[in-house]
Amino acid sequence: MPYFIIERSFAEAITFPVDAEFINEVNDEEDVRWVFSYLSVDRTRTYCLYEAPSMDAIRVAADRAGVPVDSIVEVTGRIMANGVLVGPE
Repeated sequence: MPYFIIERSFAEAITFPVDAEFINEVNDEEDVRWVFSYLSVDRTRTYCLYEAPSMDAIRVAADRAGVPVDSIVEVTGRIMANGVLVGPE
């Protein structure tokens, strides 16, 4: 299944804990998997790695969960710090 990076911007700083159980339930219903997220220092932006069948599935899940989507980029392979590509070429 493809991987995607999702950028999200929030009007206010994110508070913790987030309702991950609800988000994951919605994601499961849309066949979307949240792998992990990075949080900006000011806590108003996240950069999330997702596994999903399509960008549309991510948008539907985000809309249902009430979380924003600024951009989605499909990614493939990883370039390691030693310069080696891991994954498809």
